Order: sequence, then structure tokens, then C-alpha cells
Amino acid sequence: MKTEILAVLTGKAIPFRGDEPSAIAKLPVADAVAVGPLGLAGDEQADRSVHGGIDKAIHHYPADHYDWWRGHLGDARLLDAPGAFGENISTTGLDENSVFLGDRFRLGSALVEVTQARQPCWKLDHRFGAKGVMAAVVQTRRSGWSYRVLEPGTVRAGDDLELVERPWPDWPLASLFGLLIGGEAKDRPADLRALRDVPVLAETWKVRRAKLAAQFGAD
Repeated sequence: MKTEILAVLTGKAIPFRGDEPSAIAKLPVADAVAVGPLGLAGDEQADRSVHGGIDKAIHHYPADHYDWWRGHLGDARLLDAPGAFGENISTTGLDENSVFLGDRFRLGSALVEVTQARQPCWKLDHRFGAKGVMAAVVQTRRSGWSYRVLEPGTVRAGDDLELVERPWPDWPLASLFGLLIGGEAKDRPADLRALRDVPVLAETWKVRRAKLAAQFGAD
């Protein structure tokens, strides 16, 4: 599985709502960008308690979803170019049904690993100036996903994103998102138990899994 990287994007933390900062407004970078353990050189996250870090170093959002969002949101200028959802990587041909937890990709010359689907927050509603964007992400599983960096390297628009290993083929991201975020946990206790044995899951989602397992008797 291989696809071309349409855009590589970075952003700086700037005032977003009042004085509250955010780096969700990311812009394409033309030159090669260094990829390290905390993500792309020059990229920032305003609140590291919920964004960025080792397990969420790079955010990938499929450009394939943009047509659906245009139909859902109407004339949203943010959708005229990559970066509407704060993504660092934009591609076509991959989505939450074809990408799996633990997938390892060669991203340019770096090696990255899928750690979780992206958990949406209120900032998407504020960014688009529309209510219900976050809710629509949850309902449709159009979440995007995060990578941790296993090997540093560089990446630029036009490079390949190539799947090199799929060690956990039972965990497509749409299913993982439905289990941990989308309200399916109560009806999927066996999956909550099975997920306990998947070490590549992001640490914050391991905590979430454990809480849901305790709540629904799936320890």
C-alpha cells in the first residue's frame, strides 16, 4: 500500500478563542521537514496535555473526506486547501477503514506507527464557525489518526507514504474509534478485553480502555 503525500503542514500556536492559544491552523511547507520523536520540525501544539507528545507526534487527515464535509457544511473556505482539520499530513486513498492500529508506514524517510484515531474536540466547531462538526466526526468516524515516530527522517510533499508492516490486522481505526469514543463499548466487551493486549495503543487510550472495561465489566 503506497500513496503520495499531498501536503506536509505545520503551525504555530496563536490566539484562537480570545486569548486561548491553538496551533490548529497549519499551513503547507514546500521544503523537506525534519521528523523527530515529537513530530515535524517547526510544528507546535498549544496544549500538550491533549495534543502532541510521543504518541500523537503527527496528525494525518484524509483529503478523501473533504467532499463529504463540503456537502455537510456547505461553503466552508477552510476546505479549499489541506489543513482544515489541523492535520500535518494530507493524502488520498487511505481512510479509517483501511488504516489499522499499529500500522507502520515509511513517511518520506522516517518510520511512523499508528497509535490511535484522532479524538475530536470543541476546537473543530470553533474553527469552522459551525455547531456539530465535532459530533459529526464522532458519528461518521471521519476522525483522522495519529502517529508516533519510530525512526527520524525527513518528509516533503510529493514523497511516498508506504505501508511496511501491519501487525494488528484486527483493529481498523473506524472500529477502534467506535469502541473507545463512539459509544460502542457497552456492546463490545470482548473487544475491550482484546484491546488490553495491544501494546501499540496510545497511553491515554489505554487509560480510556481500562475505564470503559471497568464500567462495563470487561476487565
